Amino acid sequence: MDDFKHYTVMLNEAVDALQCQDGKIYVDCTLGGGGHSELILKRISPHGRLISFDIDDEAIRHAKERLKDYPNLTIVKSSYINIKSELKKLGIDKITGGVILDLGASYHQLTKAERGFSFSKEAPLDMRFDMESDFSAYDVVNTYSEDELVRIFSEYGEERFSKRIARKIIEIRRSEPIRTTKELADIIIAATPRIKSHIHPATRVFQAIRIEVNNELKNVNFVLHDILDLLDKGGIISVISFHSLEDRAVKKAMLEAKGKCTCPPDLPYCVCGAKSEGKIITRKPIVATKEEQEENSRSKSAKLRIFEKI
Repeated sequence: MDDFKHYTVMLNEAVDALQCQDGKIYVDCTLGGGGHSELILKRISPHGRLISFDIDDEAIRHAKERLKDYPNLTIVKSSYINIKSELKKLGIDKITGGVILDLGASYHQLTKAERGFSFSKEAPLDMRFDMESDFSAYDVVNTYSEDELVRIFSEYGEERFSKRIARKIIEIRRSEPIRTTKELADIIIAATPRIKSHIHPATRVFQAIRIEVNNELKNVNFVLHDILDLLDKGGIISVISFHSLEDRAVKKAMLEAKGKCTCPPDLPYCVCGAKSEGKIITRKPIVATKEEQEENSRSKSAKLRIFEKI
């Protein structure tokens, strides 16, 4: 565990949003390195309770050691999409405090070569958050049809050369499977025209495959609605996203939860049945400070949105 590295993005901003109170129940849907969980525990102890979710065994082992002095912490090895069923097992039907989500891959996943998230290091095509899953990036690259590849590259990566890249992948894999991150990155480079850009040609495709392998966007849409059902009045949702697709999904879910009357303005009262579940605290997303962005480049893309249940 000595080589486990994790940088907690917008630590204070995300936890401050929860307005932590001793005695209430909180949930960290993405335990990761345990940074957010640790600060929450410091603020809600001794009588508050925190339930933290993760599916990464390495992250859980590290967090258990880091947070071993907090008896009011329960770590659940499960995806946050199972929040309702897992909390039910613990006898919890309402989250009285708040919920935090730090979306996307964590620093240790992205930087550990053998996890296969990075195109800058030679590794097997993997990209699984949950190492017990039997579906990986290898399966996407080597079994998806050309149309399916184009769809995920366009939809999840917003890659303008999706068709060219998908066609090249199909061509290469006819001879033999594509097995490593470097092989895939080289194929993407060969399939795309050389244009001046500050990002690597493989960035968007690798993002798209990672999202597909881990059902990231579908999970975000699903869990935000479940969290709203579980939150007690006055409860807070604090969500950090790292790319525009995640942020759009979070913003859309919060706008839907806020509710919007569609009645004509001249009607004396609402007849459309619009129902508001709460209010959006952040009109615009909060971003990391200049100092944090200089210290941790990944924080440059981070956006924090906050919602309160009413």
